[in-house]
Amino acid sequence: MNASGRRDQWLLIEADDGSLTFRLRPGAVKTLGRAPRADFIVNRALVSRLHCRLTAGDDKLEVEDLKSTNGTFVNDKRVTRAELTSGDRLRLGRVELTVERSEN
Repeated sequence: MNASGRRDQWLLIEADDGSLTFRLRPGAVKTLGRAPRADFIVNRALVSRLHCRLTAGDDKLEVEDLKSTNGTFVNDKRVTRAELTSGDRLRLGRVELTVERSEN
């Protein structure tokens, strides 16, 4: 919770049309990918079955590539692990998600 008593969360919103939106609260660890066992399913071309893992903290969101075939990109740079902040762009295959921080 923040100073106003509201609970912060991280949002990942598809850049093109917003058809994909994922929410993570601090402490959450979620996987993204095409497989039904992924926490957040992204059933799109060039996305691996288990593509990456997101770990949400109070002040940062971390992404770790899970040996995906086509890579995980933050702001157009291929990464194996990176910290994300509000405004960053996370790309899996052709899907680009914008990172936002919000209060709920």
